[in-house]
Amino acid sequence: MKTFGLKASLLLMAILFFTDFLNVEGQVCHPSGKIRGKKPPPGECNQGNDSDCCKEGKLYTTYKCSPTVSSHTKAYLTLNGFEKDEDGGAPSECDNQYHSDDTPVVALSTGWYSQGSRCLNNITITANGRSVVAMVVDECDSTMGCDSDHDYQPPCANNIVDASRAVWKALGVPHDQWGGLDITWTDA
Repeated sequence: MKTFGLKASLLLMAILFFTDFLNVEGQVCHPSGKIRGKKPPPGECNQGNDSDCCKEGKLYTTYKCSPTVSSHTKAYLTLNGFEKDEDGGAPSECDNQYHSDDTPVVALSTGWYSQGSRCLNNITITANGRSVVAMVVDECDSTMGCDSDHDYQPPCANNIVDASRAVWKALGVPHDQWGGLDITWTDA
């Protein structure tokens, strides 16, 4: 009788554990709103690295969250310039500095940036059969955009890792394929 009770208890605990695990992995981040695009003043939207400029009247989805971080968080890698006068716009939020594009640095979507809690910490990015460690230096704003503070670019999606050229090089992605790539990442 005690053996049956112990086995049943262990089975129940295992079911609860895996149900909780699946629940965490399955959490969904829903849009938090929309903003209406404004036409950038002439010469005010830097389209370096194939960055988009906001379009007058177009509605852009905003997010305050990002998918749950795990040991293999799925994301979309984009290309960003972190040097002065590049498409990244202002100095990085974490340290108010510009960074060399030859250094592996990234900006994370708002939810993953988590009000700066990952600032100056490293993450490991995996794709193309390789991994690279990069430092988080900025936020890829998912809550706002289409204004001078955001270089008249739309809000980021909620699953973006916006990376310097050094990250793309380290992942061995051919230069003519830079711009967008499915990846996984985790806190280093």
